[in-house]
Amino acid sequence: MNGSRRRVLGVIAIALAVAACTPASAGRSWTFPPVPSIEPAPAVPAASAAPAATQAPAASVAPAATAAVGGDVLGTLEITAVDLGFQPTNLTVDAPGTYAFALKNTGTIVHDVTFPDGTTITAQAGETATGSVAIPAEGISFLCSIPGHADAGMKGSVTVKGSAATSSSDSHGGPAPALDIQPDPAAPAPVRYDPTAPAVLDGDVHDIDLVIEEKTMTVATGFVVGVWTFGGTVPGPAIRVHLGDLVRIHLKNPITSKLPHSVDFHSSLVAWNGPMTSINPGEEKLYEFRAKYAGVWMYHCGTAPALHHIANGMYGMMIVEPKGGLEPLENEYALVQSEWYLGEQGQPVSLTKAAAGAPSPDFLVFNGVADQYKDGPIEIPVGKRIRVFLLDAGPNIDSSFHIVGTIFSRVIKEGVELSPDNAGGWGSQAVDLSPAQGAIVEFEMADDGLYPIVTHAFNFVGRGALGLFKAGDGEPKNPQQ
Repeated sequence: MNGSRRRVLGVIAIALAVAACTPASAGRSWTFPPVPSIEPAPAVPAASAAPAATQAPAASVAPAATAAVGGDVLGTLEITAVDLGFQPTNLTVDAPGTYAFALKNTGTIVHDVTFPDGTTITAQAGETATGSVAIPAEGISFLCSIPGHADAGMKGSVTVKGSAATSSSDSHGGPAPALDIQPDPAAPAPVRYDPTAPAVLDGDVHDIDLVIEEKTMTVATGFVVGVWTFGGTVPGPAIRVHLGDLVRIHLKNPITSKLPHSVDFHSSLVAWNGPMTSINPGEEKLYEFRAKYAGVWMYHCGTAPALHHIANGMYGMMIVEPKGGLEPLENEYALVQSEWYLGEQGQPVSLTKAAAGAPSPDFLVFNGVADQYKDGPIEIPVGKRIRVFLLDAGPNIDSSFHIVGTIFSRVIKEGVELSPDNAGGWGSQAVDLSPAQGAIVEFEMADDGLYPIVTHAFNFVGRGALGLFKAGDGEPKNPQQ
């Protein structure tokens, strides 16, 4: 083995050791027709507990001779669901027994209230739903079972006067959060994401179907996440258009989905409370905009909690070429850096981990899967110009994108360009990107060999942020010149 190859492989070894609502357009049919809206439940009787503006004191409900739900119901409790919150969170009753619950949803997305015995009352946005539950002498806890909502604070309890409050609002019968996730030897093998950049779409008007899919995905060998996706992949499909093109995104949420979802294109100029609003399972909407600014842009789900939806896979890249377009190159690639915060095997990521003030992802990856381009290097020619479109999807960690053994002769970052053959002879060794920032880098490989792709925050390289460009046959031919 010659000295040059030893140096390259040594870098890899060191890196691995560092860290252990508009209508659809005319003429297009609806793939998933909207489901009829559910009729709101009748207004809650005046005897119910009214929610307070702030929840310092616990709400108290006296027994009432009511049979709003049926049986020997002792009273009615009202809980208001706002986006990612309950009002009140703590209620008190005079005696144990069966009580009616009315869930009034004043938020913009679906919520439920779920009890330890499995009883679930679900209310769509703007609706009220009712049900009943038995409250034991020791009290009861409740939460919203929509993934991420309880972690965001949608928890509460009902206390019986004269008894101790419930010790935990998490006692809903589910498994306790896992502190250490072990690899599953039976997990399916990861599927390699093709890093090839897409071609520019033909024409100047683009109708694009963006279909949401909730599924399981192996994100690293032995680790499976219940992901939420655009188009069935993480990241979602890369989209490439010319400056000035009209883009018509047909966002579709199948009836088989469990959650509402939305999309936010950073390349658009639209109001947040317009096309970006959420759609429920079985609905779709048109998100239309003209691409007025060039760049590498992020798109993502913005449904609350947006942190959870992005961390769970709902993000992608959109490339808008500048005036006159980019110089055609044969070798172009698209790489999206992102993080995985593992929950239980096969379940969505942990919002608690993702929301930590000092986040520590289990994996930091390129294009959704840990180490996939180390295990299957990206093959490129020697001496020809290579272009890579970059995006840091986050949701939390910065990127310091670096390719060992080469220098970027061209960098376009957020509209600022380092031009090739510039008068000062300047080059770039790394491109720093905060979450939601994008860039384009161009470079050439001077020799056959292996060139590691990393974030130069080396504490993350051993967590999956390592790939390889394989130039030529991978064996260096020319010594240092």
